Amino acid sequence: MPSQQHAITRHVLTLPEQDGKRARKVHYRRCGQGPALLMVHQSPRSSAEYVELMREWGAHFTCIAPDTPGFGQSDPLPGEPGIDDFADAILEFADALGIAPCAAYGFHSGGIILVTAIKRRPQAFRCLAVGGYAIWTAEEMRIFGESYLPEFVPQPYGEHLAWIWNRILEQSWVFPWFDTREEARMSIAHADVEQVARTVSEMLDAGEHYRAGYGAVLRAPRDIPAADADVPPCLISAYDGDPLQAHIDRLGEMPASWSAKKVTTPKEHQDASLAFLKEHGGDAPCNDLPEDANEGWLALDGGLVHWKGTRGAQHLALPAPARELEEPGEGELAIDLPGHGQSDDFEDMRGALRDVMAHLDLAEMKLPGLPQGEPEGLYPDMAPDRFGLYLQRAWQVARAEAFFSPWYEANAAHAVPLRPETIATPAVHARALARIRAGSAARRWHDTLTAIQGET
Repeated sequence: MPSQQHAITRHVLTLPEQDGKRARKVHYRRCGQGPALLMVHQSPRSSAEYVELMREWGAHFTCIAPDTPGFGQSDPLPGEPGIDDFADAILEFADALGIAPCAAYGFHSGGIILVTAIKRRPQAFRCLAVGGYAIWTAEEMRIFGESYLPEFVPQPYGEHLAWIWNRILEQSWVFPWFDTREEARMSIAHADVEQVARTVSEMLDAGEHYRAGYGAVLRAPRDIPAADADVPPCLISAYDGDPLQAHIDRLGEMPASWSAKKVTTPKEHQDASLAFLKEHGGDAPCNDLPEDANEGWLALDGGLVHWKGTRGAQHLALPAPARELEEPGEGELAIDLPGHGQSDDFEDMRGALRDVMAHLDLAEMKLPGLPQGEPEGLYPDMAPDRFGLYLQRAWQVARAEAFFSPWYEANAAHAVPLRPETIATPAVHARALARIRAGSAARRWHDTLTAIQGET
């Protein structure tokens, strides 16, 4: 475990309805102490991509990384938002936290959102560090517009999951991901299963909303502030293997306080960015940050547990294994089981449950009904594999659950009534995602809950 000082905490803040804009929920991560540093992720990722960097930079800054609208656990923007809308959303979030003016860091599309925000309101920032800034040609924009953002529509038999796996895997092989010419090969090709699985999960979280955020960035005007603009200082850097490194040569004339350079490695980019941010980020301490009172993450020894409800409630509602948190009832709090949904996994699951009860001062647990069947059959292996087969496995289980109980007994004796609401593709998709997120934790929680029920 990292030191408590540099531990990641997670929060939700609902921005109220204002100026005709509807209220929207923003999920953000926080780490460290010192002046505020606003960190904006690339598409189609979430603030989770900055976890390790936040732990390192938290020695110098209070790192604050929101999920941009429509990604991670943040609500999307309505309609067909453009880059100005995403920039304004970041500014609204910074205002709600009370951190402006602050230092900021963005990688790829995160940098484009922040540069747009600086052009719209430069006084909201002290400085900006950017990892790779895209300056597309008209022809590149045409190619991206035609092929880069296909619709995300879950299919009845899970075909979309095969596409997502290969799209994320192969985007380190060629760029753009659909260009299979030899000239499009990249030097950073990999088949890192863990890395691909993380990004796949984040893209599944975004769903069809990935097109809005990604599309706004791709359609954004490729201009930086004019040479005579009065803007905070900025450093743009890109490392060998980054497809945007060549774009350093396309930046043209920049404001006097702006600079750009090519570096060799990702670490060199991060070190240069940190040094720049420390030089220009100021030293004003970051105050306590606001968050919603009816949802959050409980920090325990071993990780974070996601909860919803009203603090002061007496009852804890638990979902079944391989299911996710539902809206709690009157006088209840509900959690994602450890290892499920938005809760971290724990080695001592029963101990984690005891800690939740103690920290939230709860009197009783509302235990879920466990699914019928043997655990060995109910919870097949969901470990990510080189070919993404775990995604299809989750889909096939989720679909079979609408036909049989237990799902693996595909025969007339175990048939259940077919209901439109359970066999509909969105419902199958939701159950499959719950299994993908839970992984091996589902089986361990089944055993834990069985033992608890046996004692009551």
